[in-house]
Amino acid sequence: MSELINNREHRQKLMKEVIMELHQGKSVEEVKERFASVIEGVSPEEISAMEQSLIEEGLPVEEVQRLCDVHAAVFKGSLADYHQNAAPRQAPPGHPVHTFQQENKAVEKLIAEYITPLIEAAKTTPSVEYKNRLAQAFDQLWELDKHYSRKENLLFPYLEKHGITAPPKVMWGVDDEIRDLIKKVKSPSPEATLETMIAVAEEALHRIKEMIYKEENILFPMALDTLTGDEWNIILQESNEIGYCLYQPEIRFEDVSQETTRKAEVVSADTVQLETGTLNVKVLEAILNRLPVDITFVDKDDIVRYFSQSKDRIFHRTKAILGRKVENCHPPASVHIVRKLEDDFKSGAKDSEDFWLKLGDTFVYIRYFAVRDENGEYLGTLEVTQNISPIQELKGEKRLLTD
Repeated sequence: MSELINNREHRQKLMKEVIMELHQGKSVEEVKERFASVIEGVSPEEISAMEQSLIEEGLPVEEVQRLCDVHAAVFKGSLADYHQNAAPRQAPPGHPVHTFQQENKAVEKLIAEYITPLIEAAKTTPSVEYKNRLAQAFDQLWELDKHYSRKENLLFPYLEKHGITAPPKVMWGVDDEIRDLIKKVKSPSPEATLETMIAVAEEALHRIKEMIYKEENILFPMALDTLTGDEWNIILQESNEIGYCLYQPEIRFEDVSQETTRKAEVVSADTVQLETGTLNVKVLEAILNRLPVDITFVDKDDIVRYFSQSKDRIFHRTKAILGRKVENCHPPASVHIVRKLEDDFKSGAKDSEDFWLKLGDTFVYIRYFAVRDENGEYLGTLEVTQNISPIQELKGEKRLLTD
C-alpha cells in the first residue's frame, strides 16, 4: 500500500512538472514527448488534484486559467485512454449531468450547422448584412450563460463541499472570458468591423469547444463520482430557477426524494422574539421576500447564511450557496475586491460600500453594510441589491392615492 501511495505522489509531482514547463513556455509537443509515460491514462481526479496542489503551493488561479486550454491539449489523448478503459458512467435522462451534456450537443450543433457556415460565407462575400447576422447568431449563443450559471451556482458549491476547489475556480474564470467574447460579437461596438467580429467569433467558438471537452472529460465524470444522490436531487430542484441552454429537459420531479427539501429552520416553536416585536416564522419570511430589494447575509466567518427570495431577483441565488465561503461565490477576477471589503468591515475601517452598474435597461444599485451588535462587534455583512431604474424616473410629487 505504501508503494502505491508513493507512486501516486511521484506521479503527481511529475504531472506538476509538466504544467510548470508549459507555464515556462515549453510547447505541448515538447512536454508530451518528455512526459509520455507520466501522462498515460491520466484520470480526471488526478488532473483536479494536480491543479489544486499547484494553487495551494502559490501558483495564481489566473495563471492556471491562462493556460487552461493548453493543459487540456496535453492530457487529451490520456483522458481518452482513461475513459475507454474505465467503467462507463452514464447519467439517465433528467439527471443534471445528462441535461448539461444535451446542452453541449445543442451548442455544438448550432456552431457546426449555422455559425461556422455563416462565418465562412462572411469571409467569402463580406457585407454589413453579415455583421447583423453574426450578431444575431451570437445572441442565440448567449444561452450558454444559463449553462455556465447552473454549473457555477449549483454544481461548483457541492464539489467544493467535497474538497474539490481548484477546478471550479479555474473553470469559472474561463467561463467569464467566453462570456466576454460572446458579448463582443452579439453587441459589437460602433467601430467594430466585420473582420474584427469574425476574429473574435472564431476565438469564442474555439474556447467554447475546449470548455465542452473539459466538461465532458474532466468535470462531469469527476462530479458523477463525487456527489451524492441527495445533492444531485437538490441541483435538479433548483435548476429551473436559472434556466436551460438550447434544450428543455424532461425533469421527473417525482424522482426527487422528500429528504432533500429544505425548509426554514424554526428556533423556538413557530415564532421569533425580537426586541421590537414577535413574528411568526412564516410571516417573517414573507416580509423579507416581499421587500423591494434582494438581501444576502454573510456571517463573521465569511460564510453565506441567508438570502431573500424576492419575486424579481437581479442576481441568481440558489440554496447550494448556503454554507459556502463568500469568496467562492464570485469569479476569480473579483475575489480580491470581496476580500478587501471583508477586511475593511472587520477592522472597522468601513461600515458600508456602494456600487452601481447597468445591466441592459436595468440600473442596479448594490450596497454592502457591516452588521454589528450593540457593542460594535462585527456579526457579518449584509448585501442589498435593487433595481433603481423606476426610482430614477420619478418626478414631482405624489401625495395622494390614485386609481
